[in-house]
Amino acid sequence: MKPIRSILAVTVVLALALLSCRSLSLAPSSSSNPSSQSPLGPVITAIVNPDIPINIPPALDLISSQDALVQLYDSINPGVVAIQVLTQDGAALGSGFVIDTDGHIVTNYHVIENETDLEVTFSSGYKARGDVIGTDIDSDLAVLSSDAPKEELHPLPLGDSDQVKVGQAVIAIGNPFGLEGTMTMGIVSGLGRTLPSLHASPDGTSLFSSGNIIQTDAAINPGNSGGPLLNLNGEVIGINQSIRPSSITPEGPVNSGVGFAVPINMVRRVAPSLISTGKYDYPYLGIFSIDDLSLLEKEALGLPQTSGVYVTEVPAGGPADSAGLQGGSRETGIIRLLAGGDLIIAIDSRTVRSYNDLIGYLTQSKSPGDTVVLTVLRGDQQLDLELVLGKRPDS
Repeated sequence: MKPIRSILAVTVVLALALLSCRSLSLAPSSSSNPSSQSPLGPVITAIVNPDIPINIPPALDLISSQDALVQLYDSINPGVVAIQVLTQDGAALGSGFVIDTDGHIVTNYHVIENETDLEVTFSSGYKARGDVIGTDIDSDLAVLSSDAPKEELHPLPLGDSDQVKVGQAVIAIGNPFGLEGTMTMGIVSGLGRTLPSLHASPDGTSLFSSGNIIQTDAAINPGNSGGPLLNLNGEVIGINQSIRPSSITPEGPVNSGVGFAVPINMVRRVAPSLISTGKYDYPYLGIFSIDDLSLLEKEALGLPQTSGVYVTEVPAGGPADSAGLQGGSRETGIIRLLAGGDLIIAIDSRTVRSYNDLIGYLTQSKSPGDTVVLTVLRGDQQLDLELVLGKRPDS
């Protein structure tokens, strides 16, 4: 849990950037032979130094690439659905996709939040009622069930988001502004982003975080929420969730080329629990912290490095308190920055450079009740502290 100076401001930004649409408002050949051919065309070799040949990527075969994208769309779109939601405040539109032949559909929680009626439209035009059977506000996920016939159910293959690389080409399919079956393309722009979740702390002063978020420049807009982000193999690697808008219109935020998707490995972990029990419990450390320390902050705190997660406060009675972690207690020259807290530099021997390293490992690898070992710097000492993870408290 990271301190947020103004929970109201964060909540407003989230409300504007989440992408439900509400009516209320290629590798070159290793050959150095210029005449050799690759599936994408001839390889051109430039020689700067006769002893160091440099392979220039082959010219793209646009027709073949176009045909491959058409085939990918034709195979994937039948598994993508449009979701129309009625609430007491009005209507909302979003996207989702089928994950099994039992009629289960994954989408974002914020798409179906406060729903009073829910309708699912398949690519064939078939419409079915949907029922919410499980929700997860920490990762902004929901699982729906529908009574659609088997011929309408086309489960999408799930990829491995741990294997995703920056620069990898990706495709988004969804229903921006209610335009069903829209396909856009881009790249993975960044990995390991941390964003505030929709889960507030019990005292309402901060929001828990969600980690390992995928950043993309594929065009996603209001109505894309809950739809799949896919690799070129047609595997889902993420669920389109939100954007950092460049401006706001009456229809919602405008895409700025900075979009975010929930990693599919989080869905793999959470969805079975949502289907069987309707909920999913996240592990809880019980700390307030900051990361990405500036040099001024590092010097004021007397720390040997800027990387790691600095513990600002340890709530009494929580897992971190029981494990002996310490928060800041001595005033510095920087307002509201207290020195003397532990600097977490590793968890279970995995280096922690940023808060995402910590929260990403916990949410995708650990459960309440598991024991972890935190390596911390405290003054001139390096300590290993065993900590039994709790369960994130309810808001």
